[in-house]
Amino acid sequence: MAPPSGHPPPTTGLLGEGVEVPLVPLAQETCRRYQAEFPDERERYGDAGTAWCVHDNQHLLFWGAGAVDGWVDMDREVSWLADVLAARGFPLDRLARNLDLAAEVVLEEVSTELGRLWAGVLAAAATSVRLRLRAGHKPG
Repeated sequence: MAPPSGHPPPTTGLLGEGVEVPLVPLAQETCRRYQAEFPDERERYGDAGTAWCVHDNQHLLFWGAGAVDGWVDMDREVSWLADVLAARGFPLDRLARNLDLAAEVVLEEVSTELGRLWAGVLAAAATSVRLRLRAGHKPG
């Protein structure tokens, strides 16, 4: 697996009236927790997998922050990512768990009402992925 290339992921998210939140530390902590739960990923994907984990989480966190402010359709974005990952053989139950972990990290690190809303958006996205799995959704 090659590391991420092309357009870099966002490094900050905006909450409310221009409150900038650094996304990289939140994404890194989410990935640390994810890899602790799924150590087989390190063997399967190596360093590139870690880079992709942080990359994708920066996008997920950015979309979640945008959804709090109403300018991002989180369901649409997560559905798109789920389709991409499923087409590559990535287990979507792990995407759902990753979103749970991201919600936990945001709840712990962004201790404001907007942080709680942001965590709620991420948790709802995890539920949405699980519902897709139960419905037998196929990519595309």
